[in-house]
Amino acid sequence: MGFFDHLQKGGAFSLQAQKPQIRKVVQTRPASLSRSSSHTAVRPSSQISPPEKTKRARDSTSRSTSGDSDRRPSKRLSTPLRTKKRPTPEQRLSSDDDDASDTDNSFELRKRARTDDSAEPDLSRRIRSLKAFSEENVKPLPLVHAADIVSKQKAAGNFKRAFSGASGPTEILLQYPSASRKERYNLIVPRDNDDFKPTDDIVHVIDIVSENYIPETKADAFNNESTGIRRRLRRALAHSSEPEFREAVADYNHEIERLRRDGSIARHLDSMHRLSLPLVERILTQIYARTVSPRVDALRQYENGTDNVYGELLPRFISTIFKETGLKSGQVFVDLGSGVGNVVLQAALEIGCESWGCEMMANACELAEIQQTEFRARCRLWGIAPGKTHLVRGDFLQEQSIIDVLKRADVILINNQAFTPQLNNEIINHFLDMKEGCQIVSLKSFVPAGHKIQSRNVYSPINLLKVKQLNYWSNSVSWTDVGGTYFIATKDSSRLKAFAETME
Repeated sequence: MGFFDHLQKGGAFSLQAQKPQIRKVVQTRPASLSRSSSHTAVRPSSQISPPEKTKRARDSTSRSTSGDSDRRPSKRLSTPLRTKKRPTPEQRLSSDDDDASDTDNSFELRKRARTDDSAEPDLSRRIRSLKAFSEENVKPLPLVHAADIVSKQKAAGNFKRAFSGASGPTEILLQYPSASRKERYNLIVPRDNDDFKPTDDIVHVIDIVSENYIPETKADAFNNESTGIRRRLRRALAHSSEPEFREAVADYNHEIERLRRDGSIARHLDSMHRLSLPLVERILTQIYARTVSPRVDALRQYENGTDNVYGELLPRFISTIFKETGLKSGQVFVDLGSGVGNVVLQAALEIGCESWGCEMMANACELAEIQQTEFRARCRLWGIAPGKTHLVRGDFLQEQSIIDVLKRADVILINNQAFTPQLNNEIINHFLDMKEGCQIVSLKSFVPAGHKIQSRNVYSPINLLKVKQLNYWSNSVSWTDVGGTYFIATKDSSRLKAFAETME
């Protein structure tokens, strides 16, 4: 998922980052992200409302679990930072007590995770991190805790207690499925509805763990319609009862630790060969909210910006690309123009493959490296073994490590929507060195419509490509609600060889 497209300026091959339309991103329902190579020009910046008006929660289909009223955010403009609304099911909270009157919080629990959104099962994929489940020498992870996100803003008065009438310390600990130490949270809510909501994050984590880590035979303690932990959490929020909420979280922590120690969680993960998209989105959302979002202002320091504004390919679209290309854990993925690295991280997490990205904008690169550090720690927290990630700074046309990895890449993502013909042609030259069967995903086709191999163009690299056009649907990109087309070009020399044989 990219944020900053690269354009060549005036005939030079130096790619220039574009002026970003920044928006602040934080709380969401399982979400995901965007990348440098995954954005596209949408409209002149003069036609776009100020950045502060575009500030929204990262997942606009999410409903606040902390009892906020049901607001449908206005349409968000594309930005170099986060995604807009996602087509995930709306989640509302409710009490199953008759006296709960907050109808805006009515919500039916999902019992198990949906599994049809992600890539097909990969029998070679090992989901569980063995180190994460080792009970020996458990050390603190280099995590940004949820409590760390709000510490400064809390002191400035930007947060209030989540439960009315409560007193005493606000800190609460949350256990994840691994043997890692608990994450620190505060039971507070933001005064600005778009800011990070710790109580929402707690509820979402418990939901995702219940849906993805617990065997069916053990799930009643979490999912029972009357006595389950998830129902009790929602009842506590509806009643604004901090003691009830703390008790439910404590029981969740105890149950997760028990299931981990008896091996139930490990056995369940070992039986899995893919991750559900909601789980992937939740992890990526947590990483972004703890790393990029608090530093979003750094991305306003752009280089040689133009009037173009860039948007993002959203996680579900990226997941669809993974399915269409058949990307597997033993393969190599490359994102050319990777921004803050979201697509690179999504590929490593969702698919488990070796994942590369290249970005030249300094501030985006710094944030990508911060995200990568949090990504590794948070995967350990969730007990998941991701693929290796490599984030390279520089011009992807000139960085030798990228030139080398392109020769063995299986899937390459290039959002070339705003690339000049000159840059597209320069990229095309690299197709000569790519291996047979390599798939290049782009929003503009590198092969002109109606192109035919002829004697006058027989040496063109595009003759090596077999292209198919596909549709993406609404809620796939951040700059529009409508769908569009994208292209998958596969390197296939057979047509060129056949043509050469006819000329002999």
